Amino acid sequence: MTAVLHSPDGTALAAGAHRWLGPLTVEDDAVLARAVGPVLDVGCGPGRHVLALAERGVVALGIDITPAALDVARRRGAPVLGRSVFDRVPGAGRWSTALLLDGNLGIGGHPEALLGRVTSLLEPGGTVLVELESPGSTPRFQVVRFDVDGVEGPWFAWTPVGAEELLAPATAAGLRVEDVWPAGDRWFGALRRD
Repeated sequence: MTAVLHSPDGTALAAGAHRWLGPLTVEDDAVLARAVGPVLDVGCGPGRHVLALAERGVVALGIDITPAALDVARRRGAPVLGRSVFDRVPGAGRWSTALLLDGNLGIGGHPEALLGRVTSLLEPGGTVLVELESPGSTPRFQVVRFDVDGVEGPWFAWTPVGAEELLAPATAAGLRVEDVWPAGDRWFGALRRD
């Protein structure tokens, strides 16, 4: 099974797509240890995070717009829905944690808007766990598509966010940056709804 994130010109993007179909990494496991249920995994893809949480007894739901990725998640037994985060989401206002991992903070191309929407889905005091680009990277607006085993998903806007750029979109969305940390060659952040 293969997974590729690519641009309209066919260029494969170095976004860690190979991880999406694999087992949890040590870094994934550490960030999931911070998740308190119920957990909403936004852009869950093939569902490795939401499945791991469900297997630990944590109430979790994944949402994504890529049919092939959702098919993989369902075959694995992950609780997922085919849905955009900007559509109606079950449990709005009652999620304790939202996940925006694997670069999903860039979904839609406007991190402020995405974080604002995710904030509206959280309970007061809820947390958003995000994966970031390493400091010094030059994230840019792109249009991308996720392909699983050659089955192409829909095109969507995507703007990765660097670790040093998190404060502005978080603040605009009514979130407080509680922590930003490196783990292996990856970077993560924890944001709290006040």
